[in-house]
Amino acid sequence: MSALASHRKTRSRTLKTSPAVGFTTAALASVTLLSTQSANAAPTEPKPSVEEVQKKVDDLYRQAGTATQQFNKAKEATEEKRREVDELLDDAAKRTDKLNESRRALGNYAAAQYRTGAVTPTAALLLADSPEAYFDQTQLMSRMTDRQRSAITDYETQRAAAAEQRAEATKSLESLTRSQQALRTSKQDVQAKLGEARTLLSKLTAEEKARLAAIERKKEEEARRRAEAKAQEEADARAEAEAERRRQEQTQDPGTSTGTGTGTGTGTDTGTGSTYAAKAEKVLSFARSQIGKPYVWGASGPSSYDCSGLTQAAWKAAGVDLPRTTWDQVEVGERVATSDLLPGDLVFFYDDISHVGIYIGDGNMIHAPKPGANVREESIYYMPIYGSVRPA
Repeated sequence: MSALASHRKTRSRTLKTSPAVGFTTAALASVTLLSTQSANAAPTEPKPSVEEVQKKVDDLYRQAGTATQQFNKAKEATEEKRREVDELLDDAAKRTDKLNESRRALGNYAAAQYRTGAVTPTAALLLADSPEAYFDQTQLMSRMTDRQRSAITDYETQRAAAAEQRAEATKSLESLTRSQQALRTSKQDVQAKLGEARTLLSKLTAEEKARLAAIERKKEEEARRRAEAKAQEEADARAEAEAERRRQEQTQDPGTSTGTGTGTGTGTDTGTGSTYAAKAEKVLSFARSQIGKPYVWGASGPSSYDCSGLTQAAWKAAGVDLPRTTWDQVEVGERVATSDLLPGDLVFFYDDISHVGIYIGDGNMIHAPKPGANVREESIYYMPIYGSVRPA
């Protein structure tokens, strides 16, 4: 009995320790599971610095500028194709009217033959797939008067022309559809880039926004310093040119100074320069009157502009028609070096030529900068310069 009691006591102790073992096992399993989940979870991306955000936003705005030029190009192509299609459809309608007139003339001949009881090949002609082949029969052609043969020829001519016109209109409609699709794609691309930029900026804290503004001010200040240096260079060049002119006047003898030849040469140079200067004055007057109006991608005035829309409208005010996109505008006129810029010249930016401004002198320009900004004066050194042209 004592042995039995001892056995039971020992068993009782074993039963008491079982729950503890089960709990410990479950806890270990939970820890293992949590550790595995933590190891498998995607690492959290570090928040970008203000400098990284600024660089990314600038890049997105530049990409949006490129997409805007693609949109402008697609829009221009769409409008051109739409005009072409409208003209073709008008021509096709006129051709159809002429075809109907020819058909009526043939119908009148067929009716006349029927009334006189004659054989009615003309009636059969109207139902034939190939009237010309039908009338190739010499016997039938000999029965026809010159007027009838003329009517048949006219009918065939009008029918062939109408078919060709319809085929051309169909092809142009297909091209128009492709242009419209490119237009939609470019629009979506612009909106996506601008939306991404807005999202990045919206995640900044007030302190980060202040730091971003400070970075922008520093960038603007550096661009201003470079513009001031160029303004000084231009002033020095003008002063040197004026001094050289006076030296030449002083070294000339009285007879030469009043000579017709010298005066004519000076007048020719001045005339050439003044022609461009007169146009440039109109360009700058127009551009200055647009200062403060908002940048809107794809806009060409009068209440808002994108960069190439502003340059196109400004030069149009001077009587010069420029193409719509920066990529086409850079091909117009004469290329000029940055050191040789004159007011009115167009300055293009970035390797992809996605931005343009109007040079106003002293290293500055008027341009429509980017979404959220207004038309304003700014240093040409705010962005990397691609090149410049003199449009007229």
